[in-house]
Amino acid sequence: MLKKNINILLPALLILLATLSRLLPHPFNFTPIGAVALFGSAVFPSRYMGIFISLASMLITDSIIGFHSSMWAVYLSFFMIGGIGLLLRNRMGAIAIFGASLASSVLFFVVTNFAVWLGSGMYSMDMKGLTECFVMAIPFFGNTFGGDIFYCIVLFGSYALSKRVWPSVQWA
Repeated sequence: MLKKNINILLPALLILLATLSRLLPHPFNFTPIGAVALFGSAVFPSRYMGIFISLASMLITDSIIGFHSSMWAVYLSFFMIGGIGLLLRNRMGAIAIFGASLASSVLFFVVTNFAVWLGSGMYSMDMKGLTECFVMAIPFFGNTFGGDIFYCIVLFGSYALSKRVWPSVQWA
C-alpha cells in the first residue's frame, strides 16, 4: 500500500511540513509559499491534486495566521506559480528549479504589490504611486526569493533523495 501511494503521500507530507513552518518564527516574507506551489504542481501525479493540496495547506495556515484585504492577490499569485510548477514537470534540474523559483518570486512580488497599490489607499492612483509602491517593496523581495529558493532546495532535494530510499518514487 505504501509503495503504491508513495508518489502522493511523500509530496503531501513534505508540503504539510513546509507549510507548517509558516507558523514558526521567521524573517518577514521568508516563507515556503512559492516553493510549495512549484513543488506541488511539479511532482504530484495529478496536476490538479498538486495545486489543490498546496492551496488547501495555505488556507489551513492562513486560517491560523489570519487574513488581510489583499489575500486574493496572494492566492492568485500562488495559483499562477502552480502554473510555473507545471512547466517543471519534465525539467527537474537544478537550473530549471532555480529559474522557476526566481520567476515565482518576481511574479509574487508584482501581483501582491500591485494589489497593495490598488487597494491600500497608501499610494496615489497613478504611475508615480505605482512606482513608489514597487520601490518601497524592494527590501522585501530578498526574503521572498530567499524563502522560495531555500524551500525549493528542501522540497525538491528531499524528494530527489527519497528516490534512493524508495526507488518507486517518480517525478510526475
